[in-house]
Amino acid sequence: MDFDVIEEAKRCLQCGKPLCKKGCPANTAIPEVINLLQDHKIEEAGRVLFENNPLSMVCGLVCNHEKQCEGSCVLARKGNTVHFGSIEHYISSFYINLPVKVRPQNTGPLIAIIGSGPAGLTIAIKLAEMGYRVTIFEAHEKIGGILQYGIPSFRLPKDILAYYHKRLIEMGIKIRFNVVVGVGGLTVDDLFRDGYKAIFMGTGVWRPITLGIEGESLGHVHFAINYLKNPESFSLGNRVVIIGAGNSAVDVARTALRQGSREVGLYVRSAAKHLKSTKSEIEHALTEGATLNDCHRPLKITDEGVMFIKTETIEDEEGKVLAVNDIPGSDYLVKADSVIIAISQGPRSFIVDSTKGIGVDKKGLVQVAEGGQTSRAGVFAAGDVATGAKTVVEAMQQAKITAMQIDEYVRGFNE
Repeated sequence: MDFDVIEEAKRCLQCGKPLCKKGCPANTAIPEVINLLQDHKIEEAGRVLFENNPLSMVCGLVCNHEKQCEGSCVLARKGNTVHFGSIEHYISSFYINLPVKVRPQNTGPLIAIIGSGPAGLTIAIKLAEMGYRVTIFEAHEKIGGILQYGIPSFRLPKDILAYYHKRLIEMGIKIRFNVVVGVGGLTVDDLFRDGYKAIFMGTGVWRPITLGIEGESLGHVHFAINYLKNPESFSLGNRVVIIGAGNSAVDVARTALRQGSREVGLYVRSAAKHLKSTKSEIEHALTEGATLNDCHRPLKITDEGVMFIKTETIEDEEGKVLAVNDIPGSDYLVKADSVIIAISQGPRSFIVDSTKGIGVDKKGLVQVAEGGQTSRAGVFAAGDVATGAKTVVEAMQQAKITAMQIDEYVRGFNE
């Protein structure tokens, strides 16, 4: 594996205007990193990656490389892209195992981070590097948020998050587990009372979006976000219908197959070519035995399965979807032992309901100004709780900006 990565790095053309860097949401200095690796300066390469993207070890595995850095590579035009995701993960895996040489002098003001998902981890690391005293409040018993409880281990091995946990402790960051701020215990007001100068909300989107159709409350119906938390506790049976075909739905399909289900089908309303999920992830699911059934809209769920009606997708001349219409008389039952709804998630309202002054939109997403400031002074938010479900690298990039905004706010507060 190490030899393959090094050989892969040698294929980089070192373009004067690297399109790979432009295609990366984090603007990663890809040619520079590859140069350092080839010059046997792997520790420096890791430092460049980590300083730009504290989650580079994760992003090397879970980013949508085919639409970002690798898809933008000039060699991709000939179907021979440089696989930077593998290179990035190799370098980052080496770097994060190195001990922190100089522990940050954590003597600055107190900052509270609610949630240790991609945004929360990024904020915590960045502010600790600046010298702030950071405490993370995590609702679960392990760090990572969606990384820990929403992405299967075959895509993101959980020992990676154990490395991050170790790194947080080495940086002087304190972590309080099994604490849900706003529910029967601590509130945002309590945190301000105890001397925290700024509070960051990185609580993600853990509330499943429902279909609003008959049968959703039946005992064999589950939501994707709940299933992915602990799939071993579910007994899905042999025939599983998954409504949706986004990345979470695909993760459910691949997990269900690994848990012993034999007939696993993904069902989507529009034509397959309009799917937003990663093409490679769909291909993995199909290779592993799942089926993709496009142009199906669920009408209701019964004890026997799901009643679908077939649809047709109407497009304009450029291929943009104008409408998805039902085909009259095409409804039929797809039998299933279990049904999993995987259409999207929204934020929970624990903090907002227990705190005055934090504005949300009609979807419950926290409203933020540029830089992540909410409508309440001193409270910031970024990541999925503010934007809805996005990618890990997008949440990280927003959090980097918010970290700078928090620093500016606190320094102004103390002047």
